Amino acid sequence: MLSVQIGGFVLVMIVAFIAMEPATAATHRWIMHGIGEWLHRSHHRARPTAGWERNDWFPVIFAAIVLLGFWAGFNIDRLSALVPAGVGITLYGAAYALVHDVYIHRRIALFRRPVAPLERLAEAHRIHHLYNAAPYGMLAPIVPAELRRRAAQTDRNPFPAREIVATS
Repeated sequence: MLSVQIGGFVLVMIVAFIAMEPATAATHRWIMHGIGEWLHRSHHRARPTAGWERNDWFPVIFAAIVLLGFWAGFNIDRLSALVPAGVGITLYGAAYALVHDVYIHRRIALFRRPVAPLERLAEAHRIHHLYNAAPYGMLAPIVPAELRRRAAQTDRNPFPAREIVATS
């Protein structure tokens, strides 16, 4: 019985993690580049300092929503699936923060060398910042071929803080 419960927990957690990529892409497209652009705009501007920006309210808001889901999952029996879903969403959020804020934007100097799988994600995000358009996803971005072609023809770097020197 316990193994079935653990298996169900893990399954819901994994499904929630995977479902976050299209949910993130949609949120980024229609909220951050739509009705919430006034908050997100700070992220597309060069930061003079490494401090907080208005865009940082988004993860705070998203975390508050997940916390409400945890509360409901722990306190309302028929909503108990919100607990493993919240764990999956939280793990996705942690992976997103590591890739986006730490690796791509260098908000914390953790990576000293390029990491090949993350470089593909950094290039997709560079394209997003170059054209303020797709891709909107983060961990599995879908880059339109036309934008990939255009980006390959420019060496403009929207991430001056990303200059990593590859050492052998």
